[in-house]
Amino acid sequence: MGFNALSRTSSHRKAMKRNMVTSLFRYERIETTKAKALEVRRMAEKMITRAKVDTVANRRLIARDITDKAVAAKLFTEIAPMYADRNGGYTRILKTGNRLGDAAEMVILELVEKTEGKGGKKAKKAEKAKKAEKAKKATKPATQEPKDEKEE
Repeated sequence: MGFNALSRTSSHRKAMKRNMVTSLFRYERIETTKAKALEVRRMAEKMITRAKVDTVANRRLIARDITDKAVAAKLFTEIAPMYADRNGGYTRILKTGNRLGDAAEMVILELVEKTEGKGGKKAKKAEKAKKAEKAKKATKPATQEPKDEKEE
């Protein structure tokens, strides 16, 4: 099975793919060109499959390509367990159109399932609901007619 050289030297291509896969696992989505996304997806899918089995050997193999220790830990503790029941297909590619400068086809490469980091959507909705309730409580006393002091 071949690969796309991406018009780069082997060292530049290797460094770029390592950085992009690290960013993919850190932010769970990246925007890039279609050719780069296809190459990074191959690498990311293999890494997630390997991270499903947490062994020292697998941690060392993944540490070769992930440039940040915290991201490697996230891969083993958060990302890989989400896909325990899934046999591949951990990422998706969404087309976003062409880049203005050179008309390169741009895509978003993202993980299929999102981690619930620092709250998540449900927590944000709950926060908004609480703020709305506080705002209603704060406005209720202000809407009541002021009583005249002379009548009391």
